[in-house]
Amino acid sequence: MESQTLYRVKKEDLPKLEKLLVKCFAHDPLYCKLIPEKETRERLLPELFKCDLTEFIETCEIYSDSEEMNSLLVVSDESEPYNPLTFYLTEAWASLKTDEYLIKEDPSLKTLWNFMRGRDYLNSRWTDQLHQEERLHVIYLAVDPDMQHHGLAAILMEEVIHYAQEHLMVSLETHNPDNVPMYEHFGFKLFGIVQKHFDLKQYCLIREIQ
Repeated sequence: MESQTLYRVKKEDLPKLEKLLVKCFAHDPLYCKLIPEKETRERLLPELFKCDLTEFIETCEIYSDSEEMNSLLVVSDESEPYNPLTFYLTEAWASLKTDEYLIKEDPSLKTLWNFMRGRDYLNSRWTDQLHQEERLHVIYLAVDPDMQHHGLAAILMEEVIHYAQEHLMVSLETHNPDNVPMYEHFGFKLFGIVQKHFDLKQYCLIREIQ
């Protein structure tokens, strides 16, 4: 994905975005299920998002609305060619580091077990059913809670739609049912609901090629 209007995030920006993600997802239904204890969640989330962003800066496109970085968009462009070896090594490293953090912070292994059971939620495996390589997948779309209702989510999503228009499907998921109407407003439709191992629903949405 390319954008002429959004700010393309650089490696030196990642620490600021780690804090943004922690702020945005501290009470997210998925992470509350995977890490139910609040104190453990507060310890783990900074390291988990650091690991995620280190992987995504190598394998995806990361944007914000501006250099102020009050919002975050992480997109995987499935239509672009990539080096499979680099991709899988980066992904494997991230997975190992994540497991290391989980074991270190919770030696009881309860959190590690939750993450293993929650792989289908975390890895967007439902997209395999789409059989569509001409596709963008929105991994993260987050707005600083203090900056919500300023149209930042719309700015990010409209840029995705503009880029995808006429040649790419767009896919994403949310664990908050209140978000579904917002995405439907942007032309997405519910593809299905994942519920596996947890009392948690993952709403899987797609915006078909227009």
